[in-house]
Parts: sequence; structure tokens; C-alpha cells
Amino acid sequence: MAKKQDKKIYYFGKTKSDGTKEMKELLGGKGANLAEMTSIGLPVPPGFTITTETCAEYNKIGGKLPAGLMDDVHKNMNMVEKETGKNFGSNENPLLVSVRSGAAVSMPGMMDTVLNLGLNDAALEGLIIASGNRRFALDAYRRLINMFGDVVMGVDHEHFEEEFDKIKEKYGVKLDTELNEDGLVDLIHDYKEVYKTHTGEDFPQDPFEQLEKAIEAVFKSWNIPRAVEYRRINEITGLMGTAVNVQTMVFGNMGEDSGTGVAFTRDPSTGENKFYGEFLVNAQGEDVVAGIRTPQPVSEMSAWRKDIYDSLLEVKNILEKHYQEMEDFEFTIETGTLFMLQTRTGKRTGQAAVKIAVDMVGEKLITEKVGVTRVPPNDLNQLLLPTFDPKAARDVLTTGLPASPGAACGKLAFTADEAVQRAENGESVLLVRKETSPEDIKGMHMAAGILTSTGGMTSHAAVVARGWGKCCVAGAGEIIIDEKGAKITINGKIFGQGDTISIDGSSGEVMAGEIPRIEPKLSGDFATLMDWSDKYRRLKIRTNADTPEDATRARDFGAEGIGLCRTEHMFFEGDRITSMREMILAETQETRRAALAKLLPYQREDFEGIFTAMKDLPVTVRLLDPPLHEFLPQDEKAQKELAAALGISAEYVTQRVEQLHELNPMLGHRGCRLSVTYPEILDMQVQAITEAAIDCKNKGIEAMPEIMIPLVGLAKELSMLREQAIDVIEKTKKDKGFTGNLDISVGTMIEIPRAALTADEVAKHADFFSFGTNDLTQMAFGFSRDDIGSFLPEYLRLEIFDRDPFQGLDATGVGQLVEMGVKKGRKTKKALKVGVCGEHGGDPASIAFFDKVNLDYVSCSPFRVSIARLAAAQSALGLAKK
Repeated sequence: MAKKQDKKIYYFGKTKSDGTKEMKELLGGKGANLAEMTSIGLPVPPGFTITTETCAEYNKIGGKLPAGLMDDVHKNMNMVEKETGKNFGSNENPLLVSVRSGAAVSMPGMMDTVLNLGLNDAALEGLIIASGNRRFALDAYRRLINMFGDVVMGVDHEHFEEEFDKIKEKYGVKLDTELNEDGLVDLIHDYKEVYKTHTGEDFPQDPFEQLEKAIEAVFKSWNIPRAVEYRRINEITGLMGTAVNVQTMVFGNMGEDSGTGVAFTRDPSTGENKFYGEFLVNAQGEDVVAGIRTPQPVSEMSAWRKDIYDSLLEVKNILEKHYQEMEDFEFTIETGTLFMLQTRTGKRTGQAAVKIAVDMVGEKLITEKVGVTRVPPNDLNQLLLPTFDPKAARDVLTTGLPASPGAACGKLAFTADEAVQRAENGESVLLVRKETSPEDIKGMHMAAGILTSTGGMTSHAAVVARGWGKCCVAGAGEIIIDEKGAKITINGKIFGQGDTISIDGSSGEVMAGEIPRIEPKLSGDFATLMDWSDKYRRLKIRTNADTPEDATRARDFGAEGIGLCRTEHMFFEGDRITSMREMILAETQETRRAALAKLLPYQREDFEGIFTAMKDLPVTVRLLDPPLHEFLPQDEKAQKELAAALGISAEYVTQRVEQLHELNPMLGHRGCRLSVTYPEILDMQVQAITEAAIDCKNKGIEAMPEIMIPLVGLAKELSMLREQAIDVIEKTKKDKGFTGNLDISVGTMIEIPRAALTADEVAKHADFFSFGTNDLTQMAFGFSRDDIGSFLPEYLRLEIFDRDPFQGLDATGVGQLVEMGVKKGRKTKKALKVGVCGEHGGDPASIAFFDKVNLDYVSCSPFRVSIARLAAAQSALGLAKK
């Protein structure tokens, strides 16, 4: 008896069913479920599944069917013949089969299918006799020649369509269904000629030759461009290939007592517990897809055949009870007999996913824990942010990176100032930039959405947009931006300030015109799901927030503190930027301190607002991180204006800008290095934090600030700066006459590989660690997150990367640094608090890794807090099973 792993074919039928629903990796979703439905007594036409391992072997040995496979196919076809009482290729009662793909993860329409296989000139006569319907048999044969020629032999479908059009014209008909039997006979003849012209051979009359070629075509379709692209977009990796399902054909087009349809056990759009679907009388499944006829709602079926409708309702209940899921199934009625052709877990909207999960728990169909695992965390975006109407037409111009979810439409603005001005006048604008900088912040805030031609998932535009819940598409490299001419060119099409563009931050699509949107709605079911999530998760969820508004919004979404408050954005508002620039241009420490003294009240006010919004919850404030040149104007006009405002020479401003210029600023004079060389910056920021905390305390507000020193690579850096920070805290308390308890912890970001490698030394001087996984990723890989867009698509296409490493944490490499940092840090300080504040903190797969390595919290943008709460609960429940 063959070993299980050597078995290439699994049979399903009344006599036996080899597979189960748990065998999706080996049999694909379709094959596993056909076997399962057969075993629970549902009416499934018999057949067999060739395994995904066989597909992998086919590709491994150079695109050849493994030795002995067709012998096994013959044996299984004999079993199908015995069960059906029909014979493959017979001229009396022919057996016809469908040959379909089926991967472990559903990939609808991406791979190949052939129907009516086994028909030839002799079997045609047999089908006419068996069915008593000559037109039906002729139509089935012409469909096979077309589909086999197109799918298996690569003959373009248009060649067949041209012949069909000629025949319809010859017979004076417009619709395919109006062509009579004589016309179909002529069409079959012409289709055979098309086939021979383009393949150099006659249409095969040996049914097993047809079957062998069709099986091979399905295996080949695993690597056709659309299938590869679908897997890339949906981040489907690690699969062996597709299975091949060979199944007895049943026909829905044999008369008025036949039909075909697709149904869902619940409404996939709303989640409502009602039978949902469509059907056609006297039709085959592809007629629905082709749009030749308009299907009827399945609710109207009882008027046609109440017995069939009642049977389908029974099937609905059997499937839901057995799978404990919302199922999507295909069925055919052949001369009054119902057959099930497929079932799979039904795809659904985010709103429906939440409702179905909560309802099924209420119906005691599933447990609360299972309910939590049923909603894909990222689907919650649909409940929190606007989305485009999925039914609306889309004119997709190009696709960039889906940097921040949402749906935005607007006319094009090419500078931040222009975006502000036009938005204030009531226009909806998209800010279009090659890349954004902190100077663009006001324009970014006022714009409906942000579109950049460069930059990655953690570029400035992406990070800021996600924090605001603002739609952003980044790195759309096919867009050529002419800022001076106020126009963009996308693949030869030109758009200007008066043109409207739509951007989809969930897919990265850039589209012409205004696409209708659907506004989000939160339900009581959403609150229930969040309560369950909080009940089962271990990880705390914080947020990245820089303003009281962001902090309040995140708290409403369930944030348990701020894991990253960036202070640099605070310096760009109003008069602050001038004082900041005055400090940078100052030549002595004394003049720098004077400029910083002007910034101190602003910083104190900012921190007090954030501490108040987050009262009783921790707020981690990151000290100044970006290089100083980012705060200075780069163009000559703005430099002259700054010089005039400060009463200094324009030449000096230009000279200072040039002095601060760095070849690689991300690895340059930034982070803690600024505090080492300009200690007065740290002094001002720590004083502002301390004064704000004292002011809150005096008002009865419990402020819980945590000072985070960024970009530490050496324990000595942190030791020195920690001591300085504590000195400032104590001095400020003394100066303010504050004698109460004020607990301000001092920790660091672990974002340089060396810090992770020496975390045991760094931890001696830290109250907490927070992993900055954006920088840690770019330093571990040795590439810039802003420039990765030039080669990332190719790396994803070739599967060098499974995912963009700035979207999902590289657990194998960067993850080792995180895990090492946690273990080494806690070896020095057992109770060391450890979190993550990079963008990975809102990614479900990365959250599962952070949970596994025992971080205390993750921090993410406000609009991802709910997603992180759910992902953390799913991770905890998954780990509990192991």
C-alpha cells in the first residue's frame, strides 16, 4: 500500500471518500471540501483530486507530469465510470468531466478550468442519445473546443469569437442562445479549423489525451502572471502549488427543469442571517459569469421549484452546522436533481465578518474564543475608514504602495501651501509630491489624501498619514511629477490642477475621476468583539500620537497609553519654526539656549495637552530625532526670507544649510547624537516635560511621562544622557517648588543593531526599551526605507521577500535582534518593560511575533489600535493552543 505522501490522487464518491476538510494543504480548498461534503452525505458528483505535492513535483522536474500519474488517473476514472454507470468517450452514454484548479488558499478565477472534457465526435452522438437534446449536446461540444483551445493550447479566445460572430451573421441571429442546431454544427466545424490553424494539429479525439493535456494546463496555470500577481497582492506564500480536481460534469442547461447558481449561507455584505445568492434556469455556470443572462435572486427560486429551494435551505443548514462558518457554495440542478459542486469559506466585508462572528456566538454555533479568531484584523479598516464602493467602475492608472488605508478623491495640489489655500476655500485636494518632508505637514493635514511617487511604507508621508487616519498611496513610481508645470504624467496621460484623481490607500490604486465612497459605520457588534479581544489578549496596546486630538481619538479606540510621541512635528507650527531655525543657526551655546527658551512654553503646552488627554496612562516622549537640516529651508527664496526675519545674512543661512547637509542623514547627526553635541536641546525638552507633568499634577491630573532617548548604539551614550535628564528633572522640580511624587522614567529606543546586540549593557541605564523597528529594519538590511521602492516590486515578484519588510517584520532576521534585545535586557533587569513603536506595531502578523517573544506592549497609529487589540487576542489564543 502506498505511503500517504506518495499518494498522488484522492478519490471522492459514494463508494469512498479519501480526503477531509483538514487536508487543504494537500488537496487544495476545493478538493478537501468536495471530499468532506461527500462524506457528510451531500449530493456531490464523483471525481478525484490530484495533490498539490504533484504540482510541486511537476514544476521541480521541469514541467513534466510525474511518472505513473496517468496510470493512477486511469484507475480513478474507472472508479468514476463504475459509480456513474457512464463511460469516458462512449458513443452511447458518455462520461464528461470538469478539470479545475484548487489551491489551499482560495484564488478565485486566477487559474485554469476546462469543462465538458471527454467529448469527441463519437461521444457527441452518445450525449445526444443520452440527453435526448441535440442542441444541448452540440453546444457542449463547441464550448469544449473553445475552452480547451484557449486554456490548454493557448489559442486566443478572440479567434473563436470571430468565427462565432460570422456564424451568427450567416444565420441572422444576435444572441448565442438563438443559434439553431445547423448553425452549431457549422460552428463546431469552424472551431476545429481555428484549433488546427493555431496549434498545427487536429482537435484530440482521444479523451485521455484531452484529460492529460488539461491536467498539465492546470499545473502550468499556477505560475501564470495573474496567479503570481494575485498571490503577491494577497501575501499568499509557502504553498506547494495547485491541486487538480477532476469531477463528473452535471448540466444545468438541459431544459426548464435544470439550472445553476451560487449561494451564501449568510449575506456576505451585511452579515445578516438570511440565505443569499443567485441562480439561472436552463444555464451552465459560465453563463452567469459571462453576463449573457441576468440571474435571479435565490429567494425567488421557490416560485420555480419549491422542492429544490427547500433542499438548498437544508444544505445551507447542514453546511453551517458542519463547518461552523458562513459558506459560499456552487450548485447545479440537472433535470430536477440537485448537485453540489463546491463549498468554501465565504469571503465577506469587514462589517459582515464582525456581525457573523458575534451572531454565531449568540446562536451557540461557535464559542467566544472562536468568534474572536473569525475576523481578519485588517478587515476592521472597512469599519473605521471610508472605502470605495466595490461595485463602482475603476479606471486604474497605476498602482503604488498602500501606505495608509482609506479612500480619497480630490483635485491635484502640488505644494503644501497650495493644498492649504485650496482646502481652506472648500476644495477637496490631493497633495501630490515626489516625497513629503516635515515642512509639508500643514498641507498634508489639510489635503483629503496624499500621493507620492517615491518613498516606502515607512516614509514620512506614510507614517504621518497613518497617524491621522488619512489616505496615502506612496512610491507610485510610474507617476512623473512636474511641480513647476503643475501637472503629472501617468503612462502618457496628463493630469493637472483641475483634474480629479481617486486613491485607494488599501490597495495602492490610483484612479482617474471620482469613485463613489462608502462611509464607515460602527455597530454594537464591533464593541462586543473589542470587549472579547480585551478579555483574551496579553499584550497592552498603545498608540503613536503627537497631539491631544490624536491622543483622544486613540483613547476612544481603546489605546492604553502612548508608546511614541514624536516631538519634531511640534516645531513646525506657527512661530515655532522660526525659533527652531534660530536655534539651529545660532553660533554659540548661549544664543542657542536663548532660542530654545522661546520654544520651551510651546513644548510645555504641547505636553500638558497630551498628558491631560492621556491622564492615568503612560506617555512615552521621544526626544528630538531627525537631523537638523530637515528644519531649514532648502530653496534660495525661503532662505532669504529666513535671513531677513532673523536679521542675519542670506549667505550665512546658505552656508549653514550646506554645513548641515549629509550624504546619508539617516545614519548621520541625529537622535541621541544631537543631545550629545547640543546638550541644551535635551535640557529644554526634559524641562518642558517635567514642568508639564508638574502642572498636570497640580491640577489633579495624573501624568505618567516616560522619556525616550533615540538612536542609542552605545551604553555610554545612554548613561551620560540619562544622568543629564535626571539632573534636569530634579532641578526643575526644585525650581518649581514641587515636593510631591513625580515618577518620570528614562529609557531608550532599540533601533540600531548594536544596541540589540549589547542590550544587557544598555539595560543597566534604562527603565524601559522600545524597539524602533523601522530603523532597525533598514539598518539590519542595509537599505533605506525611502529608496526601497526602486527594487521592492521585483523582490516581491521573485519571492525574495514574502512581504515588504517595512510592512511586516522580518521575523527571521530583524526578529532575532528583537528577541535578543528582550532576553539580554531582561537578563540585566528582570522586570524591564519592553515595547515596540515602529509601524510593525499595527501589523497583525508582526504582533503575533511580538507576543511570542514576550513584549509588554505594541504601539501603533490611532486608527490601528482596534486592529492591534484584535490581533493581540488572536495571537494569545493561538499561542494558548500550542
